[in-house]
Amino acid sequence: MIRDTSAQDRLVEVKSSPKKKFLWIGGAVVAVLVLAFLMPGVTRLFSADASVSASRLAFATVQRGPFIRDIAAEGQVVAAVSPTMYATYGGAVTLKVHAGDTVKKGQVLAVIDSPELVNKLAQEQSNADAMEVDYLRAQIDARKKQSEMQKAYDNAKIDQETASRDYDRYQQAYKLGGVPQMEVDKMKDALNKAKITMAHAQGDLNLDNNTGTFDIKAKKLAHDRQVLLVQDLQRQVDNLNVRSPVDGQVGQLFIAERATVAKDAQLLSVIDLSALEVEVKVPESFARDLAVGMGGEISGNGNNWKGLVSAISPEVVNGEVAARVRFEGGTPKQLRQNQRLSVRILLDHRDNVLTVQRGSFVDESGGSYAYVVRDGIATKTTIRAGESSIDKVEILDGLKEGDNIVISGTDNFKGAQRVVISR
Repeated sequence: MIRDTSAQDRLVEVKSSPKKKFLWIGGAVVAVLVLAFLMPGVTRLFSADASVSASRLAFATVQRGPFIRDIAAEGQVVAAVSPTMYATYGGAVTLKVHAGDTVKKGQVLAVIDSPELVNKLAQEQSNADAMEVDYLRAQIDARKKQSEMQKAYDNAKIDQETASRDYDRYQQAYKLGGVPQMEVDKMKDALNKAKITMAHAQGDLNLDNNTGTFDIKAKKLAHDRQVLLVQDLQRQVDNLNVRSPVDGQVGQLFIAERATVAKDAQLLSVIDLSALEVEVKVPESFARDLAVGMGGEISGNGNNWKGLVSAISPEVVNGEVAARVRFEGGTPKQLRQNQRLSVRILLDHRDNVLTVQRGSFVDESGGSYAYVVRDGIATKTTIRAGESSIDKVEILDGLKEGDNIVISGTDNFKGAQRVVISR
């Protein structure tokens, strides 16, 4: 048999150490204190739906103060008046100016050679002269006919008076027995005939007056119509000399020298540099609040000028609306067309308004909720947002002054109701 070592073992008495006992007690106390300190955080951690690092978020504090809604954009200087000249008639064009030349109002810029139009004017002028002669002849003929009718009327009147006297004389003679009854009857018939002739002469005179008046009026109307046609052709011939409608500079030349163009073809443009405006592109979301007459500020080249919104485009292009801002009090002299300037348009200005810095939370939630941060926990809270400016959002309900909210990065919350913000 193999012997064990039991004969060699001996019982050793272990003596307790007070120092180790105190160490164990101290460790237990520290563990309890640490657990008590960490318990709220652990509780919050388990009560939240998610945890997101603060480095991935942006925060802002709700404040009360002035609220200014404005639009800031880059604009381009454009001419408020920039007419384009067109050919009023077809023909060969001779240019009298070059691009960039300074011109005055009424100065001839180009001349259109149109022999056809000039010849047509001469023909119609000749027709107008002939119609004027016909009109004058009609007046003379009317006076001549009136004179003849007046003569016939006067003769008939004299014949009637003569017949009336003869009839009276024959009646007296018949009463005295000097003439027979037959002679009296003959004189009576002659008197009646003279009266009829007198009546017809009176009618012919009135009718001839009306006929002559109508004929003269017809000739006059025809002549006036021809004169109007000549005046219109004269206007067209005068427009063959293309003149500048404003003081300014020649812009673009759309044709070459001595080019033959059709009617209504573009010839050149003139820029009125005394009336410049700034054209800006406004986001569609702000365009509904924009109105003609709103004040603004134009800046560039170290200068600032006051401006007014003068026009707003009725259509939306690529999510933007074009608007024009004119300079208040006159156009600055040092500006040039197509120059870039900064424009700020004031939409609204109110005091004592509850606002918070604008962030992506407005677009993500549509202004219906925000995450309010308290004790490291972001809680989803229903709010009601009002108007928005470039850097602020008006808060109508759901938040109070001093609240700290998450304004950016809420997409990391995945719509959770409570989120722990870790450091």
